[in-house]
Amino acid sequence: MTETIRIATARVGDVAAAMRVMEAAFNPVYGEAWSTAQLLTLFALPSARVAIAWDGERACGFSAARMAGPESELLLLAVDPADRGRGIGKRLMDDWQAWAAEQGAEDYFLEMRADNDAVHLYERAGFSECGRRAAYYRGQDGVMRDAITMRRCNGNSR
Repeated sequence: MTETIRIATARVGDVAAAMRVMEAAFNPVYGEAWSTAQLLTLFALPSARVAIAWDGERACGFSAARMAGPESELLLLAVDPADRGRGIGKRLMDDWQAWAAEQGAEDYFLEMRADNDAVHLYERAGFSECGRRAAYYRGQDGVMRDAITMRRCNGNSR
């Protein structure tokens, strides 16, 4: 149930909460988690937004996105493993797309590791694969994994 979950635009002071979620959510084997410094760079960009899902005073998920002309890209989405299955990922996806639509987005993109289970969340949100980069990610385990780019068009812009 997500009734108690509220999503709000993050402030710089919320970065530690977002980092706690990121460290819990991203398996270090894949090397996908951002550093605090990388996440902080988004706060200096007027075309970017970090949103945090709060359960009371506890951060349980976050997203980071940016605008580039009529396109919006989801840079990161993480839900604390203890909170998965509560609809928080969907709420963060909906929040990102609503924000991007307000900014004039016509197309929505994201890129992810091809073997990431989050693909199901993205497909349910209307995204489909539009590109693939072979052997793009090198995990700490030495395994090379493909990256897939996914796209969802808004309205008739396809």
